[in-house]
Amino acid sequence: MHSSAQRVLAFDYGTRQIGVAVGNSGLGTTQPLTILKARDGQPNWAEVTALCKEWEPDLLLIGDPLNMDGTVSEFAQRARKFARRLEGRLGITIEMVDERLSSFEVKQQQKDAGHSGDYHESPVDDLAAELILKDWLRKQ
Repeated sequence: MHSSAQRVLAFDYGTRQIGVAVGNSGLGTTQPLTILKARDGQPNWAEVTALCKEWEPDLLLIGDPLNMDGTVSEFAQRARKFARRLEGRLGITIEMVDERLSSFEVKQQQKDAGHSGDYHESPVDDLAAELILKDWLRKQ
């Protein structure tokens, strides 16, 4: 638990795109921020650095896509590698957050709200990042 963290950026890691949300743990607020393009899981690091310079987060949350039984999937290993790279490049504290079913939950919410279901045309990765952040805030 990082009770001193105020501004938090959350990342929903993906191989083609990475959703980002911002929140304030003191106020309990969250909002989707952006979706970064990625090539085989690698974002444009200059964009990531610029985001962190703009928002000056105290903590970075990375969704940890564990298997349903809690074991570490190959994809979770990639997300953890991304987290280590973030921490190494930016020097900001990282915390992994269990994100099982977050993308599914966001897609269900969007479908209920009338989303077409074409997530290539209208992605929801930033909303998944916001859900990761909301779950983390609830547990604080």
